[in-house]
Amino acid sequence: MLDVRGLSVSYGPIRAVHGIDFTVERGTVVSLVGGNGAGKSTTLMAISGILPMDTGTVRFGGEDITSLRPELRVRRGIAHVPEGRRVFAGMSVRENLVLGAYCRHDRAEIASDLDRLTALFPVLGRRMNQMAGTLSGGQQQMVAIARGLMSRPSLLIMDEPTMGLAPQMIDLVLDTVSDIRAQGITVLLVEQNAVEALRLSDRVYVMRLGRIVHCGAGADIDSDQLKAFYMGVDA
Repeated sequence: MLDVRGLSVSYGPIRAVHGIDFTVERGTVVSLVGGNGAGKSTTLMAISGILPMDTGTVRFGGEDITSLRPELRVRRGIAHVPEGRRVFAGMSVRENLVLGAYCRHDRAEIASDLDRLTALFPVLGRRMNQMAGTLSGGQQQMVAIARGLMSRPSLLIMDEPTMGLAPQMIDLVLDTVSDIRAQGITVLLVEQNAVEALRLSDRVYVMRLGRIVHCGAGADIDSDQLKAFYMGVDA
């Protein structure tokens, strides 16, 4: 589904990602893990078109989308749930979700999707008219995920979905990742809880200092190996 080749990204004179290659197969959960500053979020933003690439290509569903603007990538089926949630605090939950469908014109189907997502996140159904900024952090994360799903993506990119959440909310959000995959949506995940990312993922790419230093099935990487990769020593 997604094929990234030679991806490099810089912030001014600082190269943040160094020519990485990876693939995401349809119907899977794939995680990028690594320490702070490894280049994970930068990679996701380049795939979404939010950040420009220095070099490389991004192919999605067999199509080269390297030069497409972010909104056109959304229309192709890529949705990005950003780090920090970034809900529109002064808008209601309903308005936030409807914004996720801005590229759609099928009003009846949009209404149907609102019902479907409130079944996935029942608390949102009870708070549709509440201002999103008044919700708890976990509830705002639910809004951010549901907003991404409102575009009906085939690939959902999720950047640190459990950051700053209470333990019970972390479990709920991670369970939601599995539910999303069960609906046939492919997930590309950056998750601070690397052990949980291994558990959830079909494939894991370990990043360090802007490079991919290991890839493998999530079930085949243990915590000791992961620590070694993070530290830059042989596992």
